[in-house]
Amino acid sequence: MAWHSEMQIASRQFQCGFCGNKVATDKGFFNKDGKYIVYLCPHCQKPTFFDERANQTPGIAPGKDVGHLPPELEAIYNEARRCVSVCAYTAAVLACRKLLMHVAVQQKAEAGKTFIHYVEFLADNGYVPPNGKGWVDHIRKKGNEATHEIVLMKIEDAVELISFSEMLLKFIYEFPASVPIIQN
Repeated sequence: MAWHSEMQIASRQFQCGFCGNKVATDKGFFNKDGKYIVYLCPHCQKPTFFDERANQTPGIAPGKDVGHLPPELEAIYNEARRCVSVCAYTAAVLACRKLLMHVAVQQKAEAGKTFIHYVEFLADNGYVPPNGKGWVDHIRKKGNEATHEIVLMKIEDAVELISFSEMLLKFIYEFPASVPIIQN
């Protein structure tokens, strides 16, 4: 992809909010007073905006990719992560809550039940690691707060729930799929 009138500007190192790579570049654009700068990622060629306070847009999605997820779960998990990168913290918390429901149904919980049913299903059927029921319950409580109360979630809430969700997904999907199959 080529950008019209791309120019050489002061070099900057950053983590691209699109591809996630840590990059450095001196290619981009700036406005006439130099307060706003757009750098082009040398990896994916997408633009990253920096304001006069060095705030980055899109920001960096928290969490890490999780392997061996069914496509629907991967989509919801990554949606929650991307919400944080654009400062949509309440939406990220709600997506983490929804993720729990989808995980439970993916693991054969009956669809159409209450949210607490899904949380209990995960805990009662061994899908939550030892001492991990508190993670799932915390996601439930924060998700309920975001759903049923007139309150905005903060970045700390969203990042924490994404971290808990990531660990739960790794426990249920990634780690078991990574164990080598032993032939007898």
